Amino acid sequence: MSRVLIVTSVEAERKAVEAGIRGDSRFCVARCGVGPFEAAVETARLLETGTYDLVINAGIGGGFVGRAEVGAIVLGSEAIAAQLGAEDCDGSFLPFNELGFGGVNKLQNVHAELIHSWASKLEGGHVGPILTVTTVTGCATSTALLANRYPTAVAEAMEGFSVATAAGKCGVPFIEVRAISNPIGPRDRSNWNIPAALTALTSTFAVLVEVME
Repeated sequence: MSRVLIVTSVEAERKAVEAGIRGDSRFCVARCGVGPFEAAVETARLLETGTYDLVINAGIGGGFVGRAEVGAIVLGSEAIAAQLGAEDCDGSFLPFNELGFGGVNKLQNVHAELIHSWASKLEGGHVGPILTVTTVTGCATSTALLANRYPTAVAEAMEGFSVATAAGKCGVPFIEVRAISNPIGPRDRSNWNIPAALTALTSTFAVLVEVME
């Protein structure tokens, strides 16, 4: 029987996932904290103390307008550290993998077969790159920069690349799943719908239970 580690940032996300899996013993759901640093450390610790066949980073996130709307579900085809790199003298962005230090800012250690099986059962599900950011996007200028720099990206959050890194170091495949709670753009809480996103997250994991049976 496959053992799946699911990590979320906050308690509300953890509860939403647990409501979807309904006590299925194949899944271990844990809260890893907000942001890339806590996520990496806590995921690595959990992988050291247990044996898992898959790691899933689950939670809510922002969606690019026209690519993933509020309430949609996104499954990540790759995890991208969108701000990991250097600024050139003309203000342009140089990804980490172009700097000659041996690192990367894109990870593809995803469980592609399960992603596509899962997505095929979801109504309105999307598959595409998900950006990991250290500062949530909140103005039109930075939104345009990210959208142009990553034209196929569908969503942003703060933990996926870090969780993928920890999983990859342990040789475990990874999936990031995000329920879209807000559009990426100028910060306006009136456009957010966190309850709807959490409800979508619960429904999505109920589907995963069926897919993995």
